[in-house]
Amino acid sequence: MALTVLCISFTLFLLLGVPVAFSIALSCLATYWVEGFPLELAFQNMISGMNVFSFLAIPFFIFSGELMLHGGVADKIVNFARNLVGHWRGGLGMANVVACTLFGGVSGSPVADVSAMGGVMIPMMKREGYSADYAVNVTTHASLAGALMPTSHNLIIYAFAASSSSGMLLGHNVMVKGVSIGDLMFAGLLPVLVLMACMLFAAYWVAKREGYPVRADGSRTLDKFAGWNAVLTSCIAAAPGMLVIVIILGCIIAGITTATEAAGIAVTYTLLLTFLGYRTMTWSKLMKAAAKAAKTTGVVLLLIGVSTMFQYIMAILEIPDKTAELLLSATTNPYVMFFLINLILFILGTFMDMASTILICTPLFLPLAIQMGMGPVQFGMVILLNCALGLNTPPVGTTQFVGCAIGEVSVEQVMKSITPFYGALFAVMAVVTYVPSFSTWIPTLLKGAPVF
Repeated sequence: MALTVLCISFTLFLLLGVPVAFSIALSCLATYWVEGFPLELAFQNMISGMNVFSFLAIPFFIFSGELMLHGGVADKIVNFARNLVGHWRGGLGMANVVACTLFGGVSGSPVADVSAMGGVMIPMMKREGYSADYAVNVTTHASLAGALMPTSHNLIIYAFAASSSSGMLLGHNVMVKGVSIGDLMFAGLLPVLVLMACMLFAAYWVAKREGYPVRADGSRTLDKFAGWNAVLTSCIAAAPGMLVIVIILGCIIAGITTATEAAGIAVTYTLLLTFLGYRTMTWSKLMKAAAKAAKTTGVVLLLIGVSTMFQYIMAILEIPDKTAELLLSATTNPYVMFFLINLILFILGTFMDMASTILICTPLFLPLAIQMGMGPVQFGMVILLNCALGLNTPPVGTTQFVGCAIGEVSVEQVMKSITPFYGALFAVMAVVTYVPSFSTWIPTLLKGAPVF
């Protein structure tokens, strides 16, 4: 009865257009009432879920990304990327991929990445003879790398969601429970590099097939190489902005700070860089960055709080066990099971935002993934990639809508030419899913012990 109430009420609220956080909260309260639990317990769960010291990293990372967005770092990264690869066929598209990946490393947010880089690169590409749908697809897909970067607050959200999941890892006879935020930060580095390589190939292949750029006079001439001096100069100008990634990872590797303290250092460094280094930050921009960071932090922490209520209900009703039984009745083959989990995560990611999908699906599928031989670090990369892909897929498709608005092109037009970029993402997804060392090799190397 309680499970029926939870599922029906949650679905009904979503269909009525109620925001996901409130849909979770209201459906949980209805279930608490049906089960006869005191409503005070719901609010205790909610407060305890948010009252975690490591969650201080969330506002710090979000604020650091907003400071980078408003502090003019994007322009210097774009200049470096264009000098490096802008003279090749589809050079501006490839420069866009490099710039989006680099800025994703300092912002940690695909949406901020599209807003910053798209605002610069999409109009520039249209002026230089690239179609609007190509410019939008390159920008929105390359920006998804930000979800896997060390500065991504989604890593902390996943670490929280995975904290209660445990089990015996198939094939290793190792009991695993929860996941380290530091391991997650390093686990995303190799997938990001391969994602960038796949996006570069897709951007080049489409540009070569379509003959981009097509100038206003109909010619297809390429830009001249600016020279290695220009590349070096622009790299030096952009390097201080990208140094924030090195600072975060360096502090964690050296054992100087925790991930939360490293996030605080990142904010301090970004403030000093944008105010005193680049001198591009103003008080009005700082207030805008602070207001946006506060708003985003409030939304994320509300989701974390209500998801704690949801996780309590799931534990009481044994929903993860029932989900595992249902999927295991369909197949016991790990490869097929991982495909099914990917498919479900992708579908849910198209209807819900990233944080909601992580908080709801991690307790559901991580225990099953561990049972089938996929560790929590690898599963983290899988769910983050699926959620990132959902950001670029209607009907939610936040990054796609932002990109289309900047490019002044319809979603339908963009979807017609999206196949090569989807193919690149799915190729990375397959490697991350079926090759564990792809996610765990760097954390294992740095830790000196197996990481799963």
